[in-house]
Amino acid sequence: MFNYIWLVPLFPLLGFLINILLGKRIGKSLVSWVACGTVGLSFVASLRLLLNLLNLPAGERLVEKVVFPWITSGSFKVDVGFQLDPLSTVMILVVSGVGFLIHIYSIGYMAKDPYYSRYFAYLNLFTFSMLTLVLANNFLLMYVGWEAVGLCSYLLIGFWFENKSAADAGKKAFIVNRIGDFGFSLGIFLIFWTFGSLNFSQVFSSAPNILTAGESLATAITLLLFMGATGKSAQIPLYVWLPDAMEGPTPVSALIHAATMVTAGVYMVARCNVLYLLAPISLSVVAIIGIVTAIYAASIALVQRDIKRVLAYSTISQLGYMFLACGVGAFATGIFHLMTHAFFKALLFLGAGSVIHALSGEQDLMKMGGLRRNIPTTFWTFLAGTLAIAGIPGLSGFFSKDEILWESFSSPFGHTLFWVIGFITAGMTAFYMFRLLNLTFFGQPRYDSETGKHIHESPKSMTIPLILLAILSVIGGYVGIPHSLGGSNSFNQFLSEVFTRQHQTEIVSHYPLSVEYYLMGASIVIVLIGIFLAIYFYIKNPQLPRQLSEKFRTFHTLLLNKYYVDEIYSAIVVRPLIKLATFLWQVFDVRIIDGMANGSAYLTQWLSGKARRLQSGYFRNYALSFLLGVIIILGYLILKLR
Repeated sequence: MFNYIWLVPLFPLLGFLINILLGKRIGKSLVSWVACGTVGLSFVASLRLLLNLLNLPAGERLVEKVVFPWITSGSFKVDVGFQLDPLSTVMILVVSGVGFLIHIYSIGYMAKDPYYSRYFAYLNLFTFSMLTLVLANNFLLMYVGWEAVGLCSYLLIGFWFENKSAADAGKKAFIVNRIGDFGFSLGIFLIFWTFGSLNFSQVFSSAPNILTAGESLATAITLLLFMGATGKSAQIPLYVWLPDAMEGPTPVSALIHAATMVTAGVYMVARCNVLYLLAPISLSVVAIIGIVTAIYAASIALVQRDIKRVLAYSTISQLGYMFLACGVGAFATGIFHLMTHAFFKALLFLGAGSVIHALSGEQDLMKMGGLRRNIPTTFWTFLAGTLAIAGIPGLSGFFSKDEILWESFSSPFGHTLFWVIGFITAGMTAFYMFRLLNLTFFGQPRYDSETGKHIHESPKSMTIPLILLAILSVIGGYVGIPHSLGGSNSFNQFLSEVFTRQHQTEIVSHYPLSVEYYLMGASIVIVLIGIFLAIYFYIKNPQLPRQLSEKFRTFHTLLLNKYYVDEIYSAIVVRPLIKLATFLWQVFDVRIIDGMANGSAYLTQWLSGKARRLQSGYFRNYALSFLLGVIIILGYLILKLR
């Protein structure tokens, strides 16, 4: 029944191999069928696995399938094996399902690109890598998928490598993630040293017996793992690569932000929940980094002009919410928001791509406006995604976002300050998203007349995925309706099986139900305030934002330049490293290393030049040398005999 788990990652891998080897020969049509079809088959297989898993009793929903032995060296043994449980099932459905829609969308978006087959090959490889990461039953195979998605991000962010900005963005993503991955790899080494195994089941089952809650070893392991998460999931201080990742094709941005790479860190922390619950300090670090990143990125998004960069900082902020949930022990809630965020963020990025497609590549919000009648399908679907991420009641984002805010307040690991910052961030999110919506689709057109002549709705290959994602953005949260609203919170119950199996207990709130209603009402009010302010600023009184930016020029400039963090990193990290590398090259390498090598060569040359003079070619010289040698030897022997 579960013997075909390995087919889920295998299908996209086959798609990658076919398109990378034969893509130029088989034509665009077949490339599209192969790329989309293989991911579609993964999604079908994932659905089938979900149904099979649901047929098992709740306490037995854990299946491991070893494909083949991988590495055996003494006590170190690792297999290529996959683990299916509620957590990995949710992840493969999100990755393959949303990824499938992004693949279909790409057919229209990339139709005229000369590197069409290479693009889809990389997209398939990205999907394979992420599916391997979330299905792995051990840390080493997870690390392979972890590094593979990093490679794919480099290939796809820098896909248009002819542009220097794209090439630089790809390198930046690759290098920044290597910093986080170094910590992640050290964490894996420490896990093997502590437990003698890298298998999830063995590590997590023995962790409560080997580690003492709060001890430094548990803290060290989890902080090192979280270092990797801050890179992959773009949290402070390693978030700086994600905004620049917008240099890649827009569907790539959707895939990275919604279904694959940036969700890897959240998934990893949730998967390692047993270890984190044994390290309260690490949980606090995860929560603090998450909530600080959430409000920090939201503040930058308030003033950005590039439509994709607004969404990029929004992703960083929303990931902060997910880490906040994990940091207060509400791992299932964090994954719930991961899922709903995948729906509406993929929709928003693909909608932004449709806008860019209609405007012949324009991404500046200040050169848009009045597009709702020109591209109605894009507008209505984009509106659904905006309402969802803002947290309007009844849409998917409302259920998951409010659940996080409630857990941050009521959890034993939570704090009132977490709720306050998350509450403010919710209002900021509603403001910057409706600012984006208003500047794009409402008001007077600000694009030039030539661009206006070519505005058109996107083809069906792009609009159908938008419609499907809009539907999911609306209804996707109903699987997790909380008890306070009359639901059974089926999603959290489904995932809680993973956590209760691993010696955890469900976090039960001791606050009366009325408190949850008050906090829920407050979050709705601040969201409505954010929406009202965005409408007032950018529709009712469009001159007001400019007046405020001039009045508070210093603060506006600070936000517009993203707190100058890139410049600070460049000054204190990048430039000193470049100077050090230049010194090592010009002084140590050229003068010392090359000097020693070249010096030995010059010495050999000089000695051989002197010795060469002995080889004159004249017989009389050789005879004289021979005679002198005989005389010296005879003289030596005579002296020795005396």
